[in-house]
Amino acid sequence: MNIGFLMDRLDSINPENETTSHLMYECNQRGHTVFFLEPHDVYIRKNEVVARMRNITVPKGLSMKKYWRALQSCLKREELIFETVTDLDALFLRKNPPLVYQTMEFLSSVNNRVFMINNTRGQILGNSKLYTLNFQEIIPETHVSRDPNRLTKIIDDFGGAMVVKPLQRYGGQGVIKVSVRDRENLISLTNYYVRAFKAYPEREPIMVQEYLDGVKREGDVRILMLNGKILGAMRRKPRKGDFRTNIHAGARAYKHAVTQKEKEICTAIKGRLVEDGLFFVGIDIIGDKLVEINCVSPGGIPRINRLNKVKLEAEVIDFIERKVEGIKKR
Repeated sequence: MNIGFLMDRLDSINPENETTSHLMYECNQRGHTVFFLEPHDVYIRKNEVVARMRNITVPKGLSMKKYWRALQSCLKREELIFETVTDLDALFLRKNPPLVYQTMEFLSSVNNRVFMINNTRGQILGNSKLYTLNFQEIIPETHVSRDPNRLTKIIDDFGGAMVVKPLQRYGGQGVIKVSVRDRENLISLTNYYVRAFKAYPEREPIMVQEYLDGVKREGDVRILMLNGKILGAMRRKPRKGDFRTNIHAGARAYKHAVTQKEKEICTAIKGRLVEDGLFFVGIDIIGDKLVEINCVSPGGIPRINRLNKVKLEAEVIDFIERKVEGIKKR
């Protein structure tokens, strides 16, 4: 098969800890032809969606470290392959947030002609933190506004700590805990986050969400889901003095057995995820609440592999091969 990876620069990745590198490595080990492209490489030529790609297929059987060095040498070649995107059998859309919406628009016309993980429509919908509002019964109390006075009143009325989340950031960036007990800073922070110095239509809406006390003691649970089913899980605990559970923010990963309540949450959301073309996602759960759905470049495979002595990337590529085979038989 021809499999493309649309992603960030290869030299920005630590291959030992990145899900993308493990997926690429598994494709290469199986003898598939692997292509690399970035968002700006996609364009339109004679009504067709075309991309500038690099063939990064290398010999099988290398260690991950040697494999990644071989990939770097592929990037030094001058030649670029100009292919129509539909010549690919599958395309992983693995660029870290934020989305490049123009690239999503270019690719949207071929959603039904090449299997994308995850497809453009689903990513546009699911990349927003607001996507969790489709599952109101299982998420923490949530508000979104661009009015700092309204946000302050919400926090006042709630009477306890809440979490402020900018809508368009990822990896825990800009996520803070606020409380009515520090009112001066609360007012200053809400004004800063919504950019209150701007006219109302130009302000940035932000999310305030119930702070779940268990996060500092127990952290959260990251569950990877594949085609609506649980693929693997890990617990993430924040570093001392922080409440954010993102690995990029210094949290640590621990082995975790999925609970019955967590299975029920996955069951509640799986139909909508698959319907929206979100086949491979990472969901974050604190206590018995769904707090986030990660669909743009969900991670966790290398750490879950090490904790459980498994190889989750093999299951993902098995799924891709089955889907592509099914499409060819139509």
